[in-house]
Amino acid sequence: MALGDVFQALSDPTRRQILRMLSRGDLNAGEIAAAFSLSKPSISHHLNTLRQAELVLSRRQGQMIIYSLHTTVLQEALGWGFDILRHGEAGARGDAKDGK
Repeated sequence: MALGDVFQALSDPTRRQILRMLSRGDLNAGEIAAAFSLSKPSISHHLNTLRQAELVLSRRQGQMIIYSLHTTVLQEALGWGFDILRHGEAGARGDAKDGK
């Protein structure tokens, strides 16, 4: 997982909405596309971006491709963010004690 890819994927509101939809359960590409007023190629591009960032997984089921949320990558990205916050707060408290 490359954090840059994750954050780039999360920067788009359509992709964030797709992730919210998948948080409620697996969906096929047609079900995802039906929720947007975008072309199917645009939705396909968004899904590919999410797959490349490893935020979603896909599997073939007959003629359909089913997408699911890959929570491990989200947990890792959030963990990284919490580490930054925790260290930043500790550093700020330490600076204040040292009189910096």
